[in-house]
Amino acid sequence: MDSALSDPHNGSAEAGGAANGTTRPPSTPEGIALAYGSLLLMALLPIFFGALRSVRCARGKNASDMPETITSRDAARFPIIASCTLLGLYLFFKVYFPNKSYTGSVLKTWKTQKSKKGKTAVIQNPTTRDNHRFPLEIFSQEYINLLLSMYFFVLGILALSHTISPFMNKFFPANFPNRQYQLLFTQGSGENKEGGRGSPAPGSGLTRPLCPEIINYEFDAKDLVCLGLSSIVGVWYLLRKHWIANNLFGLAFSLNGVELLHLNNVSTGCILLGGLFIYDVFWVFGTNVMVTVAKSFEAPIKLVFPQDLLEKGLEADNFAMLGLGDIVIPGIFIALLLRFDISLKKNTHTYFYTSFAAYIFGLGLTIFIMHIFKHAQL
Repeated sequence: MDSALSDPHNGSAEAGGAANGTTRPPSTPEGIALAYGSLLLMALLPIFFGALRSVRCARGKNASDMPETITSRDAARFPIIASCTLLGLYLFFKVYFPNKSYTGSVLKTWKTQKSKKGKTAVIQNPTTRDNHRFPLEIFSQEYINLLLSMYFFVLGILALSHTISPFMNKFFPANFPNRQYQLLFTQGSGENKEGGRGSPAPGSGLTRPLCPEIINYEFDAKDLVCLGLSSIVGVWYLLRKHWIANNLFGLAFSLNGVELLHLNNVSTGCILLGGLFIYDVFWVFGTNVMVTVAKSFEAPIKLVFPQDLLEKGLEADNFAMLGLGDIVIPGIFIALLLRFDISLKKNTHTYFYTSFAAYIFGLGLTIFIMHIFKHAQL
């Protein structure tokens, strides 16, 4: 989902007050500059390294690291799917539905009324004509965010483990017992396996029928160590929701997206960027849906950095944010241009450096406009 660059879920000093109604002290110019500069740097790192790793990924033969190719049809459908997902999340967080757990009466008619405690449903028992009031909320937002946190906890440790694995290999000693493992799930019964019933006799020159592979993932002991280290970050995020743990997961998601999501040609990238431009114009400027979901969604789908870090240190809570969609979507296009440069075999990366510089300029201009007009940008 493509998110907007905006003030965060805790609100900015310029936009209003804290959650308890008290006014936040205004952020210092140094703190604001540090926050925006850090967001810019964090956006550039996964694009640059993800593009480099996408070249190696395209040449790799490991089935577990094969990239996902985005076709023109996928690019045309993506803004529609993203819009439906975004609207669904918005309705899920903002619209309440009648509680259907009441079984003591038959649901005949119901209507909504506003009260000081929020909206309620009025259900009338057709026998006794008594009215029963129920809150129009099926699940609390806390439970929804807890479920999402568990989901992103699993995805986050896998993404972070895959991200740090190449860097961690340099720290392992030469005599490290690096055993190889393979996680293989195939479709079919055990009779089709080697040596099973119906298998050809050894030395006959016949090959046994291949079972369709569902999962074929190869890893080693070093990957397990990286998975353990990533799990520590995952537990930290799950328990504290600290902004540093959030950013570690966000950077891992961004780098993996740029590395593993490949466009098949430039025209597909233009279709994708053009469709998402219209998507952003409507959901960011036409409505408040994008910003509302970004503020309500407690998941590492955005990078955040505190504007009051210089005053409060690591416990700062006045954040600026940048959605991961503003990193991954341009990043996969820039990675495509890098692979195109390499395919020309001219030892120059003109298209890559030009697009990368244009992205830096565009994101810097976006931050400047957002800060001046106090409104989320594309």
